Amino acid sequence: MGCNKAGVILSDQKRPSGLLMFNMSAKVQRSPYGVVGVIGPWNYPMFTPMGSIAYALAAGNTVVFKPSEYTPAVGDWLSRSFAEIAPFSGIFTTVTGLPDTGRALTESNVNKISFTGSTRTAKKVAASAAGRMIPVVLECGGKDPVIVASDADLNLAAEYALWSAMANGGQSCIGAERVYVVDSVADKFIESITSMAKKIHEGKNYGPATMPSQLQVIQGHINDAAAKGAQFAVGGVNAVHDGMVAPTIMLNVPEDSTAMTEETFGPTLAINRVSSIAEAVNLSNASSYGLAAAVFSKRNGDEIAAQLQCGMVSINSVFSFAAVSSVPFGGVKDSGYGRIHGNEGLLEFTYPRTVVSTKFRIPLAFTTFKRTRFADGTIKKIITILYGR
Repeated sequence: MGCNKAGVILSDQKRPSGLLMFNMSAKVQRSPYGVVGVIGPWNYPMFTPMGSIAYALAAGNTVVFKPSEYTPAVGDWLSRSFAEIAPFSGIFTTVTGLPDTGRALTESNVNKISFTGSTRTAKKVAASAAGRMIPVVLECGGKDPVIVASDADLNLAAEYALWSAMANGGQSCIGAERVYVVDSVADKFIESITSMAKKIHEGKNYGPATMPSQLQVIQGHINDAAAKGAQFAVGGVNAVHDGMVAPTIMLNVPEDSTAMTEETFGPTLAINRVSSIAEAVNLSNASSYGLAAAVFSKRNGDEIAAQLQCGMVSINSVFSFAAVSSVPFGGVKDSGYGRIHGNEGLLEFTYPRTVVSTKFRIPLAFTTFKRTRFADGTIKKIITILYGR
């Protein structure tokens, strides 16, 4: 959605005043918060924070951006580039530094915070903001499921699920981490995705893990799955090496394994068979996360998608919602709250102001101590007519 539409989306909205207040006009205005603090991630250091920065600016706010300490140059370039066309200074600024800088931003006099990062850090940001009664947008991680129905295009599902899980080294919050495939087509799906996975390689099709600490998380999830009886179609317990993670596909992974319950953020994918779509939906929703999902079905995609507890679903595709600027982006549960992108993204960075004004005076005065018994009786009659009591 282009910023040229901001004026239309944020324009005053007239609202009906109702029969009881027939002499009044009512409208809702949208007003910018003032200063919005944006804290960005390292995995998509430009694309992700721009969903907050651009929309906050279009809504009439100024922005202070704190990029990840791993990508400070991106944030600096963004604000310097904006300054070249800004009508005056101070509209969009960047502050760089370690996590202490981000903490200082959340404790400063900004009027709203938009944060992208881990759920653990998001809760700290929310707690800090709550102490000063300022609103937040939290875009956190996910444990995104893929549901493969019996009528799915299995090769397409395999191709897209594999890319979703492995692209960018698996470092995508909306990347696939779990697959639930109906048992009747599971063998064919697993055969297809395994064949494709064996043709991609770390260091060639994707790069190393950005965060050294994430390698320990990935290794821990692989080890836990193996210890609990999972089988490996591709990769294995030795997949992590030299800052890289080889493509790893695990089968029959116990649902209580950390590989199924916690965000891995690496090029791994767990595939479990289910007896029905109902079971796939239940297992998908059992997660504490609720960011994104993908459904592969030729006939029942919409029906399946409607049952999923998440903010975004792609049907017979992956990541597609992130490329459609007119729709909101965000999650539920431990994946956060609030939205960027779309009309909702603009509204997110404004607050509603109600304005009610008198169009003309009537002889009956209700909001005064001089109100008469006749006025009271009139109110009662109108309420009885309107509501039957």
